[in-house]
Amino acid sequence: MKSLMCLLASVRAASPFPLNCGSVRKRTSVEFGSNTARCLQITRGTDVKLMSEAAVPLLRKRDTGPSWDRTGRRTAPQKAPGAALSPYIPYTKPQSKAAALFDIQSLFEEDVIAELCSRLQAFPRSDRAEGLASLLGACVEFGLEAHSPPVLTLMNECLELLSNRDIGVAQLCRLGEVVCALEGRRSRVLTEVLDCVCAAVEEDVVSPSEAVMVYSLLTRFCEPASQQQTRILSALHTDTRRLVHRLKAGQVSDILQSLLKLQQTQAVSLVLRLSHRASRVFKAFRDDEIMKVLTALMTLKQHDGELVAAMEKHLPGRLEKCDPELIGAIVEYCVQMRCRSEPLFEAVAENFVRHAENHTTLQIAKQIVAMGRLNYLPQCSSQMFKKLESILSERFSQFQPRSLVDVMHACIHLERFPLNYMTKVFSPHFLQKLQAQGEPLDKNTLGQLTQLHLSTMLECTYYWGPRLPFFLHVKRFSSAGQAFETPMERLLYRQVKGPLAQLLGGTFYSTRMIHGGYTIDVEICLDESGFVLPPSQWDHTYKRVVLCLDDPNRFCTNTRHLLGKEVTKRRHLQRMGVELVEIPYFEFEKLQTEEEQIQYLHDKIFPAVSKFNNQAANQFNQKSTVRQTSL
Repeated sequence: MKSLMCLLASVRAASPFPLNCGSVRKRTSVEFGSNTARCLQITRGTDVKLMSEAAVPLLRKRDTGPSWDRTGRRTAPQKAPGAALSPYIPYTKPQSKAAALFDIQSLFEEDVIAELCSRLQAFPRSDRAEGLASLLGACVEFGLEAHSPPVLTLMNECLELLSNRDIGVAQLCRLGEVVCALEGRRSRVLTEVLDCVCAAVEEDVVSPSEAVMVYSLLTRFCEPASQQQTRILSALHTDTRRLVHRLKAGQVSDILQSLLKLQQTQAVSLVLRLSHRASRVFKAFRDDEIMKVLTALMTLKQHDGELVAAMEKHLPGRLEKCDPELIGAIVEYCVQMRCRSEPLFEAVAENFVRHAENHTTLQIAKQIVAMGRLNYLPQCSSQMFKKLESILSERFSQFQPRSLVDVMHACIHLERFPLNYMTKVFSPHFLQKLQAQGEPLDKNTLGQLTQLHLSTMLECTYYWGPRLPFFLHVKRFSSAGQAFETPMERLLYRQVKGPLAQLLGGTFYSTRMIHGGYTIDVEICLDESGFVLPPSQWDHTYKRVVLCLDDPNRFCTNTRHLLGKEVTKRRHLQRMGVELVEIPYFEFEKLQTEEEQIQYLHDKIFPAVSKFNNQAANQFNQKSTVRQTSL
């Protein structure tokens, strides 16, 4: 910007000056042209000359400072006859705000801007657009209003320039950004810029770097209802899919961030291709770029196995020296995508053991919560939980109450019960702190506290500390969404119910019953002798056999490990005296005929019934044989 000030002053002084034009950045000079940094030299009564940066003489310090005329304008000092022209000192802002404002206004007088515009007309259209963008950027820098004469003059020049569509996309994007900053989304010039951009995009003449700039420009005025924006995005998505194999790592992260800001959840094909490209160039990503990619994919809800493979290959060796925020982004991505990655979690656990004391409480909570929810117990689990206990002892008061509850809740998924801190969590003081965070306790937090309470009751019978008050218990864990149990999938149930009725001799089972706050998929009731009870006699139930119909949503996406919440639910039900029979989808879907399905269910349920009464088990076995024979 100092270079621009010298340029404007030199028009009045009729002396040569440097002007570097390009993208507008605060308090910096910018370049004019794409290949060579060039300067615009303007002199009254002389021609416009384009010179390379190397031809511009180096600035030398003046022996005397600038003089000021009666109007307050800065003028060049007098030079001796025959002396060489001294280059100008960079503009120094006066201490007085009033004097500074007066000087800036004098530099942005309309005749100065008009002469600059006339000189720019000699340049190619793309360079001229970039020069106008730089001048408009200076107007933004110094706070000129959109209706001020210099800005209006520049806007008219832009409209005249945009009447021809042979301007580069990069120059159009820079011009659009500064125009949007000056006049907002409804600017006539911005509309013309977008029309030119749309034409270029539809003609399929956009390079990878230009595609990034167009996406960035559109994020500045996101209007999902705009037909113009929809048209540009549609063509741009097509172009980007074609160019995706040429994108560099930084360009991939920038485009994904733009898609996130533009809420392009429907661009599934493009997002998946970008994710695939990210897996190919993953090694070249910086830490902040990886975080951008993972954040965008989480929000756009897209998962790519090849990206996970690239993460497993390149990240374990980087975690030792990376930003802890990157570790948080990695584990958050794994949790949201239900991706149970052994190489990543082992590296995270080892890093936790060595460096957890340098992490914030939130970063610590994210790592423990991820392992709990994905039911992953690392090989160094003993050292990891010792380190966690040490941190909790030293920094307990630094944890936000709800983050602390998250950590405690994740521990019980892994069958680790931090009883020393249960007493603090269930204390009246801590519960008051939970409620004092501005909002009443949500169902998710209450559900976590209830499960912690159940763990102390069912799994830690030697715990004699405080308990959760009864009025804070949740009656049904299903009321808190899917944070504590995954609903039964109707498709799998429809596949199972027919063979099950054939096996039992009727619909001698119930569905969606509540037991201890948990929702049961299918329940078979037995009497004291172990016989299956018909619905009319369910009041005399002595023992329950529960079928867990496990669809893919109850497992990690890349393994056949149950999620942490499902493991905890089953432990609690077993402690309540329920006999569990697991029917995983990947076993049942292999069965081709109904006879195979009935035999499979018999083999699964028979051992559970035989535990209570051999005679009842024999009868159950005979009934199953008769049913299969009748088929």
